[in-house]
Amino acid sequence: MAEVLTIAEMHSKFDEEWILVGDPQTNEAHEVQQGRVLFHSKDRDEVYRQAVVLRPARFAVLFTGRMPADTAIVL
Repeated sequence: MAEVLTIAEMHSKFDEEWILVGDPQTNEAHEVQQGRVLFHSKDRDEVYRQAVVLRPARFAVLFTGRMPADTAIVL
């Protein structure tokens, strides 16, 4: 079974990586606070492929690095 970590622990353990988080616990603003780390990688596409394989009922994908200055984030 995957280990439950807080968001701070995820950032510390998996710096500059993409993380597949199962059963994410969120705050009122729907920001991930903790969850089960199901998979992590420096390669974003690899994380999404793992999500297809694992098919978690509820999940989030996080990036623990810094986005380049010219990156746009669409919500």
